[in-house]
Amino acid sequence: MRLKTKQKSVRKVMENRSLQDEERANTVEAQLKEAQLLAEEADRKYDEVARKLAMVEADLERAEERAEAGENKIVELEEELRVVGNNLKSLEVSEEKALQREDSYEEQIRTVSSRLKEAETRAEFAERSVQKLQKEVDRLEDELVHEKERYKTISEELDSTFQELSGY
Repeated sequence: MRLKTKQKSVRKVMENRSLQDEERANTVEAQLKEAQLLAEEADRKYDEVARKLAMVEADLERAEERAEAGENKIVELEEELRVVGNNLKSLEVSEEKALQREDSYEEQIRTVSSRLKEAETRAEFAERSVQKLQKEVDRLEDELVHEKERYKTISEELDSTFQELSGY
């Protein structure tokens, strides 16, 4: 009986062990399933992160290309700015020369205007003098005509006197 009890006891121990092993196996299976789910989730997340990384790398590459294009554009704009600056300096020099010429022309205009006023004054004086001289010429012409008429009259009187004297 002892053997039976022992066997029963061993059997119970074995059954307990078997149950414990089964429970452990179930727990391990549950943990395995959970680990598989976690691994699948991690794979899914890895794939998502890898996809996002690829997109970010593509965006980075495009951004670097845009940055390089922007830097090239900056260099072009700086060169253009330098050209514009040089043109501006040339224009400033030209403007300064033009202002100097303008000042010179204004001085010439003042001089010519002054000379014009003087010439106009002299012309007015000359016109008045011409008018006076013309009046004098007219007077002298009138006087000459008058003197000619007087001479003619005197000549006629002399002729008539000579004829009278010759006729006697």
